Amino acid sequence: MGDKKGFGSTVLGWFVVKDQLEQKQTPDDLIAKYANEAAAPTPPEIKLTGELPKAQGGKVDFAAVLRAAGIDDEEQGRIEKARGLLKTLPMETPKEVKKQIVEASLKAFGYPVEKIIETGAQSIQAMEIYIQAGQKDTQTLLVESQKRLEELNGEIARVKKVMEEQVAAQYALTQSCNEEKLRVQEVLEFFGQEAVARVVKESPKLHEPNKGAS
Repeated sequence: MGDKKGFGSTVLGWFVVKDQLEQKQTPDDLIAKYANEAAAPTPPEIKLTGELPKAQGGKVDFAAVLRAAGIDDEEQGRIEKARGLLKTLPMETPKEVKKQIVEASLKAFGYPVEKIIETGAQSIQAMEIYIQAGQKDTQTLLVESQKRLEELNGEIARVKKVMEEQVAAQYALTQSCNEEKLRVQEVLEFFGQEAVARVVKESPKLHEPNKGAS
């Protein structure tokens, strides 16, 4: 009875043990886990119906999740009542004494203990289904996002290739034009710098190059 992990695995299989809560995973670990999973675990018999609430930054509307599992507000209230009674008892109170006090109080309120246990088990199952639904959504998003990243990386590679080809073409263009300029320059140098300067100055078609221009 003292082995909580064994109790959880034999009775329901969905009890959360302390070790599980303390596990920490990096984003890369989660991506690898969800992206590589072939399928989510087989869900329990309980079903969640309707549009499930979206978790925002880990904040979950648990009441809405439980309602989706068919656990109404009154049933949820019984669990909260039992939880509240437990909190009112001193920590040093023996467990059996606590059990007797809580059971007697719940019966006085007209809350059958068996129903509270049933609702509690359903609640745990509902949370597990909700977790699995989130895992499925996460896996789908990661697969689609990975595909999109591959497409974007392919587009980036194509753009880089176009850029490199353009730079290479511009370099070849510059080299070719400079070689042609040198050939024409041979003719101009033959006539002399003064003659070239005079023609450039007097011609309406020409203008002197900017100082400092290459």
